[in-house]
Amino acid sequence: MATGKESRKYDVVLYGASGFVGRQTVAYFARHPQVKALGLKWAIAGRSADKLEAVRKDCGAPTVGVLVAEAHDARAMDTLARSAAVVLSTAGPFALYGSELVAACVRHGTHYVDITGETPWVKGLIDRHHAEAERKGARIIPFCGFDSIPSDLSARLANEAMWARYGEACTAVKVAFSIRGGFNGGTLASLFNMLASGQSDAMADPFLLNPEGMRPANAAAHADPLGPRHDADFSAWLGPFMMSTINTRVVRRSAALLGYAEGYAYQEYLRLGKGPAAALAATTLSVGSFTSQAALRLGLVRKLAQRLAPPPGAGPSEASMDGGSFRAQWVGHSASGKMVRGVIADKGDPGNRATTKMLCESALALALQLDELPGGRQHGGLLTPASGLGDVLVQRLRLAGMTLQVE
Repeated sequence: MATGKESRKYDVVLYGASGFVGRQTVAYFARHPQVKALGLKWAIAGRSADKLEAVRKDCGAPTVGVLVAEAHDARAMDTLARSAAVVLSTAGPFALYGSELVAACVRHGTHYVDITGETPWVKGLIDRHHAEAERKGARIIPFCGFDSIPSDLSARLANEAMWARYGEACTAVKVAFSIRGGFNGGTLASLFNMLASGQSDAMADPFLLNPEGMRPANAAAHADPLGPRHDADFSAWLGPFMMSTINTRVVRRSAALLGYAEGYAYQEYLRLGKGPAAALAATTLSVGSFTSQAALRLGLVRKLAQRLAPPPGAGPSEASMDGGSFRAQWVGHSASGKMVRGVIADKGDPGNRATTKMLCESALALALQLDELPGGRQHGGLLTPASGLGDVLVQRLRLAGMTLQVE
């Protein structure tokens, strides 16, 4: 394997393997043609030996390694990180269960990917670990699920298409999402934990994840959209998208790390459709989104929501996940008025099926194609999917059946 960690026992370790998304990553690896053809060495990890053995039996891969490691045990995390070239983690909420693992990966120069959407937690990782990860050539790449790969790669594709066609940079990119799917308990637990820990102000910062000193003077102009709007580029009514407060921060960090145009602007929305009914839906969504966000800041409301939500480890049915889908239509503009457009789309529940595909292909890009990644073999730091995986991930997702198209 072209990992640069040839002495490690495993090419990839899947941490949190007995959780709801974790079990899906194990199944994905077990049937992946490259994993089989190349003899990839991989293992599953978590805190319960019995649950891990059950997962190994269910996936039909009896030779897969098993590592028992509790998330708060720094010594166990060191042992895990030393054994792997790449660690894939689905063990959230990450602010509760991910910090020791990331620290161990940085200490041992181990590459890392996860599916967190917890931007305040990642801000802390950047402050503590970016410089050391950069020095050691360890790629620490959060946000490798539905939040925020479609957004981050849409912006990257738009910039590449604008340069290729017109020799100009994109100065503004916007994305309109259409989604069908449900939530799993782990995703909701992460949201509740962020709100309960008083991180609302940090989450509201449009440039929370930007490198130090790389925040525009007109930050207020990049505030999250709250109201409905009719957009001529999409010929549709748009409303606030619940994931945008995560995705936009990630894209803006990519813009800073990759040197997108000065004053670069990025926003995203939920696409509601055309006509009066869509206009009403966009307005209703805007009001409901604002009201629910305000309500969830109240402890009593949050506790009630937690009782009604699926618990961690639970999620939609197999049939529901198979019937889901997402479509992210993107449009990029240059300063001179040139325009490019395209789409990223896939079948399957975006928070589960598509997230599993995106996360596993991210880990495999690190394990199998390190020399081809942006910045070369020695590049490291607290990166984003676009800045850390780039076009290699685009190609891997296309081969895995996802649509990533420039029109």
